[in-house]
Amino acid sequence: MTVSFHKYGNLFFPGTGDMYEVGTEKGKHYSVNVPLKDGIDDLTYDSLFKPIIQAVVEHYRPTCIVLQCGADSLGCDRLGCFNLSIKGHGECVKFVKRFNIPTLVLGGGGYTVRNVARCWTYETALLLDSDINNELPYTEYFEYFSPDFTLHPDVSVKIDNQNTRQYIDQIRQTVVENLRLLPHSPSVQMQQVSKL
Repeated sequence: MTVSFHKYGNLFFPGTGDMYEVGTEKGKHYSVNVPLKDGIDDLTYDSLFKPIIQAVVEHYRPTCIVLQCGADSLGCDRLGCFNLSIKGHGECVKFVKRFNIPTLVLGGGGYTVRNVARCWTYETALLLDSDINNELPYTEYFEYFSPDFTLHPDVSVKIDNQNTRQYIDQIRQTVVENLRLLPHSPSVQMQQVSKL
């Protein structure tokens, strides 16, 4: 099962990932695409991420999760086109963690390096249930984090949110309908093997 929340449309490379692309042949319905338009913000992203991930976990019943946290979804990313804050990004990590399913968390895209570092630091702290100060400690890299020198600078409102309520509702409804067609997670039967 693969679930992808990503930029889609306007000839954006590679041009795949529409919500109706659900996989083919034996993989049919094992691909969940959540195509997003420019400017999605924390509230709108949250209104999709949580119900979709909840539905996937309920229908598929995974025994492990690989969560790839692409920081190019943060507002003010050099190449990104979304408006997520670091805290909003972290909400997704916290939500997945609540399932208490073994999870491997990976970094991913992100092209404003100082914000990528902030994001992954914050998410690592969330995963470790560790409180972390918003004020950054002084290090040899301190100047990279100017002008505010904080973990949670304002990185939002770079691009207008083009994801309308109607569009978001359509995505959510389509994904949930597609999941209903999915057989549950495949399993391997365990049996005792005799010792010779």
